[in-house]
Amino acid sequence: MNTINIGLTEEQRCGVMNLLNQDLADSYVLVVKTKKYHWDVVGPQFRTLHELWEEQYEEITENIDEIAERIRTLGGYPSGTMAGFLKIATLKEHSGEIPTATGMVNQLVEDHEQIIRNLRNHVDRCSEEFHDQVSADFLTDLMEKHEEMAWMLRSFIEGQALEPNVKQQTEKTKVPVGV
Repeated sequence: MNTINIGLTEEQRCGVMNLLNQDLADSYVLVVKTKKYHWDVVGPQFRTLHELWEEQYEEITENIDEIAERIRTLGGYPSGTMAGFLKIATLKEHSGEIPTATGMVNQLVEDHEQIIRNLRNHVDRCSEEFHDQVSADFLTDLMEKHEEMAWMLRSFIEGQALEPNVKQQTEKTKVPVGV
């Protein structure tokens, strides 16, 4: 077998691959939850959430492939079983539960935020502890994607709590005279 000589020691590469495998495991739990909620959501917001979650699980699936490829680039093998993922994931399944649509959104926001916190820590460790700036940059990009997905979900929840501003709505409908 050829030795990998990319300026990182075996210990550094293994450390980074362990972090990446945890990110991979969390991504798998999240994609399964997102797909499950995509299938199970009901109510007036069905179509909006159904479509949003389809977009999100497709993006998470792309992220999963990129994480696995980064692990392979470093000379390792990604975890590849649900049992393996569940052992190292920080996210938890909620089997047997079918929350309300808002409950689903809340759960996914919490999961994305957990991943973001993990990624923030992993970026620092890749850079400072393992001296792997490429993996740190890769994880920074991944964190940005999760921040955007979390924002989209939070915006949905925040939008439900808003009361229409009657004054603002009536001002919008006024047409200036003489125009």
